[in-house]
Amino acid sequence: MNILVEKSTCQKAKPDEKNLGFGQHFTDHMFVMDYTEGKGWHDPRIVPYGKIALDPSAMVFHYGQAVFEGLKAYRNKKNPDEILLFRPKSNFERLNVSNDRLCIPPIDVDFALSALIELVKLEKDWIPREEGTSLYIRPFIIATDPFLGVRPSYTYKFMIILSPVGAYYPEGLNPVKIYVEDKYVRAVRGGLGYTKASANYAASIKAQMEAKEKHYTQVLWLDGIERKYIEEVGTMNIFFVIGDEIVTPMLNGSILAGITRDSVIQILKHEGYKVSERQISIQEIYEKHQSGELKEAFGTGTAAVISPVGELNWDDNVISISNGKIGRISQKLYDLLTGIQTGKIDDPFGWTIKIK
Repeated sequence: MNILVEKSTCQKAKPDEKNLGFGQHFTDHMFVMDYTEGKGWHDPRIVPYGKIALDPSAMVFHYGQAVFEGLKAYRNKKNPDEILLFRPKSNFERLNVSNDRLCIPPIDVDFALSALIELVKLEKDWIPREEGTSLYIRPFIIATDPFLGVRPSYTYKFMIILSPVGAYYPEGLNPVKIYVEDKYVRAVRGGLGYTKASANYAASIKAQMEAKEKHYTQVLWLDGIERKYIEEVGTMNIFFVIGDEIVTPMLNGSILAGITRDSVIQILKHEGYKVSERQISIQEIYEKHQSGELKEAFGTGTAAVISPVGELNWDDNVISISNGKIGRISQKLYDLLTGIQTGKIDDPFGWTIKIK
């Protein structure tokens, strides 16, 4: 399929790169493609960024058939005219995992990647140059069929929008405070927890707002059955440094298979660290803290990359970690991962795609 390109005749002013925030500014163009049952995906196009018209009965509004992804583009620090995408094919492959669970037709991964590359090339001037900044990429699919009834939609829109961003958390690379959630449930095995379905994030908002009222940045979710095994943070996977072992909860059907999570595991093993993916209880973390064996904790995700955790609050038991400072391993991982993403250091894993 050929991609129709309609260039905007009204260019937006670029935001101040020193004060980007996250998800607040959007580029001049977006990618759109439609799906119709019997016809498949069709009419791929890059058009000026703008509002879309949907019928009030569009199924996405009523039954929540919506999935998304998140990835980034970076300027190559060694050659700022060259753009680097970090593991984009993995994101589109994971989008199809979400599609399958929500009965949304799969996309062609290679075509989606070529469309993204064309869009990023067009919006190249929007990619910021300041340290710690990037161009956030949000692919998503929504059900558009005008119908009130519980069944898969017969029509969909696949879209990609772009946003120049700074740090996801206001704390930046400083450790965040996280509240351990034991009242609400985000996901259970057999549900949507392993997908990037919009419903997962809607289910997390109540707990996140209550944690914010208690002056915590995010929540750490426990399993939905026994409420004792650690799963993930609202926007990140979670790792713990316990003695000489680095532990992260195993993927069990209710935890998102984070691409940054996978990248961190590969980097740690490449660097010779002992890494375990296993079931881990909040009680164990508390006991390891009490014994002095808990050395560090950090979250991993596309938005924040590496986010050190300085404090956990579990049932009013405050677990202070690494004296509220970023740990040695967290810092090393951040430097290595962002170094690969931005071209500062060589990529031994073949993760980055170069766009000129």
